[in-house]
Amino acid sequence: MIRIEEKFCPVSRPERVIQFGTGAFLRGFVDWMLQKMNDQGLFCGNAVVVQSTPRGIAPQLAAQKGLYTQVLRGAEGEEARVIDVLSRCIDLNSDSDAYFALAQQKELRFIVSNTTEAGIEFCPEDRLEGFPNITFPAKLTALLYRRFQAGLEGFWILPCELIDRNGEKLKEAVLSYAALWELEEDFSRWVCEKNRFCCTLVDRIVTGFPREDPPRLEWQDDILNVSEFYHLWVIEASGDLEREFPLIRSGLNVILTENSEPYRTRKVRILNGAHTVMTSYGLLWGFDTVKECMDHEKMRDFVRGALTEEILPTLSLPREELLSYTESILCRFSNPYLKHRLSSISLNSVSKFKVRVLPSILGYYEKTGCLPKNLICAFGFLIRLYRERTMPDDERICRMMREGTVKDVLANKALWGRDCSFMTEEVLPYVEVSR
Repeated sequence: MIRIEEKFCPVSRPERVIQFGTGAFLRGFVDWMLQKMNDQGLFCGNAVVVQSTPRGIAPQLAAQKGLYTQVLRGAEGEEARVIDVLSRCIDLNSDSDAYFALAQQKELRFIVSNTTEAGIEFCPEDRLEGFPNITFPAKLTALLYRRFQAGLEGFWILPCELIDRNGEKLKEAVLSYAALWELEEDFSRWVCEKNRFCCTLVDRIVTGFPREDPPRLEWQDDILNVSEFYHLWVIEASGDLEREFPLIRSGLNVILTENSEPYRTRKVRILNGAHTVMTSYGLLWGFDTVKECMDHEKMRDFVRGALTEEILPTLSLPREELLSYTESILCRFSNPYLKHRLSSISLNSVSKFKVRVLPSILGYYEKTGCLPKNLICAFGFLIRLYRERTMPDDERICRMMREGTVKDVLANKALWGRDCSFMTEEVLPYVEVSR
């Protein structure tokens, strides 16, 4: 079969977007949107992708000349589109010069990122001259400093990490590095005045390369990407962004708002929370995908109970509205075309649980004086999973989860941001339960 790079040609456009991350989500969400805008003649621009960790698909992207196929699957049918908006991929581990050269490209105006919930953090060990640094904000600060030195305008910065106030926290980390590295005050002023860090919320289930039931294509694509049709991007920004980045005019489900918090809380607690709640349970009991969990009566009832009886009561929106959203989420989880693997969701599970599930546990406890049984069960299974398996997470976190008693783990503020040891008696049985 003919390969995708032999059948299709890359499209030369100005590089206008810097994309931190080569993962399936950004390719199935932001890059798909760039394609939509380009196809309608409303935006003429490509993205240059930065791979900042050893894990990534830079070699495959290079081999396919930046081309890949995005397939949407659901009750609406199936739709395949070759995405041609990735001009090149820079591997920071081997070519930092190419990365810093981006600071000199005047036409670059947008930065997007998805480095998971663990990605936006501050590490005092990072140094301006010690590149490549540990954290994404440190890498970004080093690039912004060179942009500042070049006397150029800043960027629209649109982080897609699922943490509360992601844009504000990324800006705070950048300014912290500027202070740590003793950079001139004019740089910090330039960061604040010439760059717009937008808080955002993203919503689309992207499952990546289909190991089973692959779409029938007339070409070979080694990095084929699959997602559902549904998509939502909520961005705290003014109309100035739409004038430069015409997402809404392109017919995309994008909301520009002064306050993204209601949308974020609903989505993170319900959709992402449900994913995280089912992952440890499912992996321990032999499930492979979200769809398999939804097809199993006991697991489906467990997830539905966690959502309707334990998570929804902690949210402020009207219950009928939340129930309707919950039912739509459960329907999306049952999409027969989406093989969303629990192993993929399990990446950085501790930070995900802290952001997606722990606030619901604490909110329920504050409201009722009791701990929510299903969510506590998920907490115990999470600890058990880290003790029984090698997890795709930072080794420091894995070590903390493996060592010590359950009470020690729950009391570890470095893991949860607070002491959770008051839950020990309820969590412990699920860590030790026999199958």
